[in-house]
Amino acid sequence: MTSPKPKRQLAKLLRRYKRFLADVELSDGETLTVHCPNPGRLLSVVEEGQPALIRDNENPKRKLRWTLEALKAHGTWVHVDTMASNGAVEAAILAGKVPELAGYESLRREVPYGEKSRIDILLEGPGKGPCYVEVKTTTYLDDTVARFPDAVTARGLKHLKELQQLTESGTRAVCFFLVTRDDSQSFGPAAEIDPKWAAAYEEARAAGVEVIAYDSRVNAGSIELGVRLAIERPAEA
Repeated sequence: MTSPKPKRQLAKLLRRYKRFLADVELSDGETLTVHCPNPGRLLSVVEEGQPALIRDNENPKRKLRWTLEALKAHGTWVHVDTMASNGAVEAAILAGKVPELAGYESLRREVPYGEKSRIDILLEGPGKGPCYVEVKTTTYLDDTVARFPDAVTARGLKHLKELQQLTESGTRAVCFFLVTRDDSQSFGPAAEIDPKWAAAYEEARAAGVEVIAYDSRVNAGSIELGVRLAIERPAEA
């Protein structure tokens, strides 16, 4: 009888295609098609033949049993599962590791707001107004600068405008960028990729939307908040 495969396995990336699919090769030569849970282009991350970490979903009803969780790019593990980011930020806030978001007594996830949107995290507490936190994941590294987005994002543009509307009504709004790698030194918009989003980002900041960016510690498939990154000044400054 063959022994069951471990829940996580190292593999070699053969190719990533159709946005949500990737082919990997296991150490025994077996080839698998796995789910890639990242809608971005994964610029500066994907390289043919690089080490990959895959996770067994343990769900027989899923079409693809395995999910691509992380890729090793230029010696650094990069977490590519965007679904894990909100949980990592929530855990850090609750553990008091985000001083910029401390002092609130309750935290709720996926609360409706705006125009058919849901805020990733809503912080509330007696004597404090609500704080709306939109979490954005980025893996894109431009030299030592983490940038967002790595593809044109109409959804991200909509979220920025809704956060700006909150600040203009006197409500605290935060755009939290989680860089899911630990080799960046600062954060800034990728204006060359999505100029409309970048312009809206600068406008939202000028209107009072707070921008917070942290890198991450990625290890054995886990992702934890790392250190806060410096934010690039506006291009015109």
